[in-house]
Amino acid sequence: MSDPRRGIPSVDALLASPEFEPILKGFPRQLVVKVTRIVIQEIRNRLLAGDKDIVEPDGLSYYARTVVIRLEQETMPSLRGVINGTGVVLHTNLGRAPLAEVAADAMATTARGYSNLEYDVEAGRRGSRYDHCVKLLRELTGAEDAIVVNNNAAALVLVLNTTARGKGVAVSRGELVEIGGGFRIPEILERAGAFLVEVGSTNRTRLSDYQNSIKKDKVAAILKVHRSNFRITGFTEDATLASLADLANEEGIPLLHDLGSGLFVASDALALPAEPLAADSLSAGADLVAVSGDKLLGGPQAGIILGNSELINSLRQNPLCRALRVDKVTLAGLEATLQLYRDPGQALELIPTLRMLGNTPENLGKRCEELAAELTELGIGSSIVESEGRVGGGTYPGVKLPGFALALDGPDGAEALAMHLRSGDPPVIARIVDQRVFIDLRTVLPGQENDLVRRVREAFSNEGFDS
Repeated sequence: MSDPRRGIPSVDALLASPEFEPILKGFPRQLVVKVTRIVIQEIRNRLLAGDKDIVEPDGLSYYARTVVIRLEQETMPSLRGVINGTGVVLHTNLGRAPLAEVAADAMATTARGYSNLEYDVEAGRRGSRYDHCVKLLRELTGAEDAIVVNNNAAALVLVLNTTARGKGVAVSRGELVEIGGGFRIPEILERAGAFLVEVGSTNRTRLSDYQNSIKKDKVAAILKVHRSNFRITGFTEDATLASLADLANEEGIPLLHDLGSGLFVASDALALPAEPLAADSLSAGADLVAVSGDKLLGGPQAGIILGNSELINSLRQNPLCRALRVDKVTLAGLEATLQLYRDPGQALELIPTLRMLGNTPENLGKRCEELAAELTELGIGSSIVESEGRVGGGTYPGVKLPGFALALDGPDGAEALAMHLRSGDPPVIARIVDQRVFIDLRTVLPGQENDLVRRVREAFSNEGFDS
């Protein structure tokens, strides 16, 4: 019996064949050669091992198809778009806030060419990247000055290192939170070069606790941290920001407020519980306020520091500022997002985060009905069920967003169907509830409906269900 490996063509023969001509036009030759060698070696090894399941190659077309599949896998971007069917608006694992079209366009335009990032066009000399967005941030929040760095954790590090390096910072025990990725406020304080002075208890911290800590400890600043990712209820007490501002002013030390969430519109416009605004913190007397750009603000990842002009200038002079600085593309996206807030109604309509948060169950139900009808035409059954979305991003813990979702029953079970939904292009990320796959349309963006329907059909086909 002849050795089947003798029938395997050489790499050169494959590359010279008509079947490989379009492959070489579509992919770099060096990569095609590498992948072709891998495919040939895999076939050789399987035949040598006596693999009974290997399909007998049907001429050069078999190799061409196999190489193309591998090339597509090799060249698929690591970072790619997904359809968010979880109902979690600010899903940290899925990139948090999707951008408004004007913000995405501004970022693309800036990325494609040169810009006046650090050039004063009017004066014809070097400028500062820290000047961009400042005017808008002053206008929208009432701050004396502002600076933008690469995220809110960076903002906090810069603020603490500048105001309290080598000194103590008073923080309520009830505000020693852990943020995403396992990082905790005490650790951030330590890495910023300051040390923690714990004040009060977990559930009750009074103004007198701060006063006592200032008297007996070397406290250079008071830090108030917004408990955005959890709630303490029951027998509780907190010192107000205004009372802490008076105390800090009497002692001649700065009051720092890590606000985090970055909401720039009134929460009642979104039918959400009250959430402090940066403008409120500044009005209450905070000297520096730090917020995120990619949470409730709905912009790109950034850390925004607002407040006292003298302190902001000190931040600019800190060598750490360069290490934590933001790039031109982010500044372009943030500025375009902030421009929308000049008209709150426009912001609610055009910023995807705000639009999704404010979406009504009635609108979501209608979208579900339309998509369910399309799936029915394809022979795929679905149900419209009540669903509870989440704000996400460490904001509004426990707050549920009532709406509707499509519920799907896969022939091979919910886990298998969810896996097939994730495996295609684009991946669809859904939830499993009571052994059913839920696709919450709150977070499916306008324009993604056709891709969603196609991906559901493909997922069912992969499960052995052919419509």
